[in-house]
Amino acid sequence: MTTRHSLAIYACHPDDSRGRLFDEPLSATRTCFQRDRDRIIHSAAFRRLEYKTQVFVNHEGDFFRTRLTHSLEVAQITRSVCRSLDLNEDLGEALALAHDLGHPPFGHAGEEALREMMTPYGGFDHNAQSLRVVTLLESRYADFQGLNLSWETLEGVVKHNGPLLNMAKGQDDLPTAVAQYNAAHDLELHTFAGPEAQVAAISDDVAYNNHDIDDGIRAGLFNINDLNDVPLVGPIFFEVKKAYPDLDDSRLVFESVRRMIGAMVEDLLAETGRRLQDLNPKSSEDIRNASHSIAGFSQTMRANDAALRIFLHENMYRHYKLNRMTSKAKRVVTDLFKLLVNEPGCLPMEWQRKIDGKDKETTSRVVADYLADMTDRFALDEYRELFDVQAKNA
Repeated sequence: MTTRHSLAIYACHPDDSRGRLFDEPLSATRTCFQRDRDRIIHSAAFRRLEYKTQVFVNHEGDFFRTRLTHSLEVAQITRSVCRSLDLNEDLGEALALAHDLGHPPFGHAGEEALREMMTPYGGFDHNAQSLRVVTLLESRYADFQGLNLSWETLEGVVKHNGPLLNMAKGQDDLPTAVAQYNAAHDLELHTFAGPEAQVAAISDDVAYNNHDIDDGIRAGLFNINDLNDVPLVGPIFFEVKKAYPDLDDSRLVFESVRRMIGAMVEDLLAETGRRLQDLNPKSSEDIRNASHSIAGFSQTMRANDAALRIFLHENMYRHYKLNRMTSKAKRVVTDLFKLLVNEPGCLPMEWQRKIDGKDKETTSRVVADYLADMTDRFALDEYRELFDVQAKNA
């Protein structure tokens, strides 16, 4: 099945895919990238994103974004940008939906705890864990472990933020999971990812920066007036308030965030179009081998984006309420890790079988996989069950 007629010459064409690690018959109704997207959506890891922290722990409220809703929002922006640039929407959507599959419970707090615990054993990185999820940990198919995704999807999962190997970063700097997989299936870690992966990566930035404004105001961590001096953000809120003086705060925030996303996407399209014109790529390989990323903001928008990140860091991510939540979440993950590594007999039997008397590094990696798999509420339940002597065993 081909969509070549509707794609730019520099897009990733399904007919030209480098294939899968394990050969499979082609689908009569779907391209390889559509199958990848569908496999991701049907995976257990994708379903678990519903109960994983974006910024707020799941039980903090039903209206805050989760990893799942965030991933859907990133996918929507990615599809729109890919369509405007004549890129492969299906590949872009698959990458957007997969980009956070490796996140542990409690968001970056959980990742920081696992990174610290795994430092002696090859480290922990959520992008590398996403690769591990889709190539090993998902266990659904009779003929292989993982989802057996296309090469282009896998390279995008790993390289959407740029090359992993360059003059400053060598093989020793690679996350263990990436190095191990790459030894069997070369993802060309010294190059940029294809254009769809680059679009998904910057769409992630657009989504979480803007939607964190919405969630931060909803949580009472800051108010609309606090945004007055933030470049781009303040002027857009002012513009909306001037046009609609009687608008309630909830609709004011939504309308302003909608316009900010629109402004960022328009800038992204203009700047990416300019870079494409300068490079004049004849294939997706030309984009991979370029000296810089193709998808990106203009210098002005990069400055606006940086200012917004600083505001959110100071007023939201380091707010004392989130600091308390982060502290508790890190303790939960750290305590669970230490206990299960020292007492692997407390793991469920299917996870114990993955250890089966192997060394401490293997035990630690299995425990990290087990913890990274957890949702917020399952991690809290496990913590109570393992540390509260009055808790009933499930």
